[in-house]
Amino acid sequence: MKKDLSDIEIAQDAQLNQIYEIAEGIGVLQEELEPYGHYKGKISLNIMNRLKDKKDGHIVLVTSINPTTAGEGKSTVTVGLGQALNKLGKKAIVAMREPSLGPTMGIKGGATGGGFSQVVPMEDINLHFTGDIHAITAANNALAAFIDNHIHQGNQLNIDPRRITWKRVVDLNDRALRQVIVGLGGPTQGVPREDGFDITVASEIMAVLCLSTDLHDLKHRLGEIVFGYSHEKKPLTVKRLGFEGALAMLLKDALKPNLVQTLENTPALIHGGPFANIAHGCNSVLATKMAAKLGDYVVTESGFGADLGAEKFLHIKCRSANIKPSVVVIVATIRALKLHGGQPKNELKEENVSALQKGILNLEKHIETIQAFGLPFVVAINRFISDSDEEINWLQQWCNEKQVRVSLTEVWEKGGKGGLDLGEKVLAAIKEDRNEFAFLYEINHSIEEKITTIATRVYGAKNVEFSATAKKQLIQFDKEGWGNLPVCMAKTQYSLSDDPTKLGRPEDFTVTIRELKASIGAGFIVALTGSVMTMPGLPKEPAALNMNVDDDGKIVGLF
Repeated sequence: MKKDLSDIEIAQDAQLNQIYEIAEGIGVLQEELEPYGHYKGKISLNIMNRLKDKKDGHIVLVTSINPTTAGEGKSTVTVGLGQALNKLGKKAIVAMREPSLGPTMGIKGGATGGGFSQVVPMEDINLHFTGDIHAITAANNALAAFIDNHIHQGNQLNIDPRRITWKRVVDLNDRALRQVIVGLGGPTQGVPREDGFDITVASEIMAVLCLSTDLHDLKHRLGEIVFGYSHEKKPLTVKRLGFEGALAMLLKDALKPNLVQTLENTPALIHGGPFANIAHGCNSVLATKMAAKLGDYVVTESGFGADLGAEKFLHIKCRSANIKPSVVVIVATIRALKLHGGQPKNELKEENVSALQKGILNLEKHIETIQAFGLPFVVAINRFISDSDEEINWLQQWCNEKQVRVSLTEVWEKGGKGGLDLGEKVLAAIKEDRNEFAFLYEINHSIEEKITTIATRVYGAKNVEFSATAKKQLIQFDKEGWGNLPVCMAKTQYSLSDDPTKLGRPEDFTVTIRELKASIGAGFIVALTGSVMTMPGLPKEPAALNMNVDDDGKIVGLF
């Protein structure tokens, strides 16, 4: 490997197959593929009817420990494992989320894997791709316009402008838009009121798209969205406004999963991208179920650590889609474990076994969480160049002493070849380990009970406190009949607690629920904790500073 090459340079040197070749290799008929250029395409939903009687493939869920701000290569391991399974003679398909422009131009600089384990064309996927996120932006903001127009035109539904919960969105990190005033300029310009923007991937419409099973289900879920309340404090839905059909029209193409490939030409379905610290953090149900029909193994991921993405994948997505993973891969990096063990961020490249020994408690908690769900698992050590032999040996020995399947993974440097051991251990776990998957809470438990279960059993919290606002909402939501929905926790990704500074495995902490949000179209209740934001801000030096395009249209600096 040429170690001096950046991810984008590796991706641009790749030899890609035409999208028709990728589709044909997994049994997609020519009339079921809608090409978007030479290397991207959408798959018709009709394929689900054709393959409805075919046995589903195994679902491999990739999650991780609590990450650092730099990310720990979960997507890289997901892609590398898919490539490795194909090298082992298995028919594997990767299923991942679409990147958001906000994080791409903010901190991450790209989210398509790394090194020799990437999905491509990475520039397209990281930027506008096939326009799915733009379609969600359009649908979200169309609804916002319909709401304000309804008020301006006489307000037959008696909408209370002070209680509109629907926000506008933009797919960028723009803190200046968190709170705005709309409708200024006089009687012909609308009704003045407070408003705000979320990032597009936090929109309920993104969650709706990702949990819908077909166009009919999409339209139904859109109609169930609660956008605000009347002066009588009654919830108001999109169906009452009558625009669910128009919104579905804007989303009809976005609902179709996108087909691309990895650097080793492994097929990949990249579709949907709800934030994991705000929304449920998983790619679309349609993409996962479609991949399970087309392949024998589906390697998919959930956002951030097992406390956020995996918990929501298991409690929300699995319930909604009636699926279950065959095995879970928990990605850990030595540098992140050292950070959790107290080593300063700017010293993570230096050997420090003592910090690693302290930080291992974070991995241990995530292992306990997956065990609580009754699922077999493998720990994947995503190797970095700075990892010392002593550190690697200690971590492997710790896993062996705990009788935990562990694999040293080198997919960033070696592609699928670097994940062969991981692939073999994943296959062994599916074949040999017991799968007793069970939810941690029952759907008929109260919202408060569900939140408390997640906070105590998944995060390790001592107790949960509800603000005065949240307490009122608990009563209101139960009265509206929403108590039988799963809970989607909005929490920092950097800590098991709701405080991003509490690293490792904090103890005796309290999780504070400041507010609840009813995402009835998506089918869950969002519980906002701590100071988590639905519109992130940009760092002092955004990744976009290093991005450019030359006179020939070649993109540089994307990652």
